[in-house]
Amino acid sequence: MIIRYARLFLPFDLKAMQTEIAQLGHQWRAHFNTSYYEGSWTALALRSPGGSHTNITPDLMTDADFRDTPLMPHFPSVIELISTLDCPVMAVRFLKLEAGAVIKQHRDNELAFEKGEARLHFPVITNPQVLFYIEDERVPLQEGEAWYINANLPHRVSNEGQTDRIHLVVDCTVNDWLSRVVDGSDKISCKEEHTRDDLPQIISELRLQNTAASHKLAAELEQQLSGNHTVI
Repeated sequence: MIIRYARLFLPFDLKAMQTEIAQLGHQWRAHFNTSYYEGSWTALALRSPGGSHTNITPDLMTDADFRDTPLMPHFPSVIELISTLDCPVMAVRFLKLEAGAVIKQHRDNELAFEKGEARLHFPVITNPQVLFYIEDERVPLQEGEAWYINANLPHRVSNEGQTDRIHLVVDCTVNDWLSRVVDGSDKISCKEEHTRDDLPQIISELRLQNTAASHKLAAELEQQLSGNHTVI
C-alpha cells in the first residue's frame, strides 16, 4: 500500500505567515518549466541546495547540501514551524498560483513517503475555487492546515478564484517521527502499489519534467519495462 495524501496535525502561526508574505512581495521567481502550467506560478525559495534563493525547483533525490537562503530570516513563522519538525528538512518554498492559473497534471520524481521523501503542504492563502486533484480526486486543502501529498502520483491544480493561492511547501526525509505524525492523521487515503501497466505513463511524465534526475529515473523504468535490457 502507498499513501496518497494525509492531513497532519502540524499547527503553525497562519496570521504571522500571511503578514510576512505581504511584507516581502517582490522576490517571487517564475517556475522555469513553462510546459507544466498556464498563467503565473511563482516561488520564494527559503531553503535550497547551497542556500541559493534562485533555485526554486531543486532535485530532491540527490545528496545536495540544503541550506537556508537569505530570504529565510524574513520569515520567523517559518523558522518556528521548521523547528517543530523532528526530521531532516530539505527544500522549503512558498509557491504562489495566481488567480486564473493552472498547473497541469504531472508527477514529481518519485517524491513519495514510501521512497523516503515526503512533501508537506501548508496552505497559507487560498480560496474555495482552488481545485487541487490527486488522481482525479479533489483534496480540500484549507488555510492553516498541514497535508502530506504524494507528489509521485498524478496531480494538478487550478485556481478558478479571484485571489492568489499561496502554499508553504516543505520537503522532508522520512523518519520514525514523521511516520508517527502520518499514522496519527485524521484524514488519510491509501492505494495499491503501481503495476507494470502504469510504467509507460510514468516514464512519459518524467521525460516532460526535463531534469537530470527525472531523465535518469525514466531510463531506469524503461529498463524495467523492457525486461532489464539496456535502452539505447
